[in-house]
Amino acid sequence: MFKGLGGLADMGKMMKAAQEMQGKMAELQEELERITVVGESGAGLVKATSTAKGELTALDIDPTIFNPDEKEVVEDLILAAIKDAQSKAAERSQSEMSRLTEGLGLPADMKLPF
Repeated sequence: MFKGLGGLADMGKMMKAAQEMQGKMAELQEELERITVVGESGAGLVKATSTAKGELTALDIDPTIFNPDEKEVVEDLILAAIKDAQSKAAERSQSEMSRLTEGLGLPADMKLPF
């Protein structure tokens, strides 16, 4: 008569696990806003700071590179530093997501959020 209730118990466990995962994802998103990475170019002459979510928060440029004849070089260095920061942000974000999925027993290559 109550053979189908076993499935309901499993469903309840799945729902609880999904809620826990949702909470952990929200915590991780907040943490990614606090984590910063620094990308650089020109042997550190230009540094770009970004959150792990990829939001650029600071740009530090060594004043020695300001030569009007080398405007294009300076622009290239700035772009390279920003791209480096964005790449590091993406790597850090993926690393944090992998750590979360491992803790939940999910496959390491599972991409989150869906």
